[in-house]
Amino acid sequence: MPDLDLLHISIADQMLYGFSAGQLTVRLSVSTARNGVGERNGSGCTPRGLHQVRAKIGAGLPLAAVLRGRRWTGEVWSPQLHQQFPGRDWILTRILWLSGLEPGRNRLGEVDTFRRYIYLHGTPDTEPMGEPLSHGCIRLRNADMLALFDRVPLHCRVRIDEASCPQWGAGQDFT
Repeated sequence: MPDLDLLHISIADQMLYGFSAGQLTVRLSVSTARNGVGERNGSGCTPRGLHQVRAKIGAGLPLAAVLRGRRWTGEVWSPQLHQQFPGRDWILTRILWLSGLEPGRNRLGEVDTFRRYIYLHGTPDTEPMGEPLSHGCIRLRNADMLALFDRVPLHCRVRIDEASCPQWGAGQDFT
């Protein structure tokens, strides 16, 4: 399958749309922030605007590998582990770490997406998708995250906004 050159995260749809050469090729259910949209540090909101994938973390790890501080803990998520740590914000499988591309909106200062540690990442399959429940990140099913990870190159553009799926065609400008 070809690499994706744009991901569009729709807050309205709670969906990720992946585009390759201008064609919609991926649709995945996501969960964005419970606190809604916003760019301020400490807000717990999902930041809007144009971003890029700045780092890819977790290649080769098992499905549902537990990541803390962007490192594998050696654990694999299970219901028993979940009961042991009931309040944990689970970051599983893989991380696509985002960096804002719009100075003053989602880059630098108090609105810097990268310094806010905003990721696309896996989450326990027991967590609902399609409704905003995260702490700011974009959560995906573990199998979806695993499949997406290999198709998303470093510096892939990621647009996050409140619009429903765009109806882009071939050759459309994504920026």
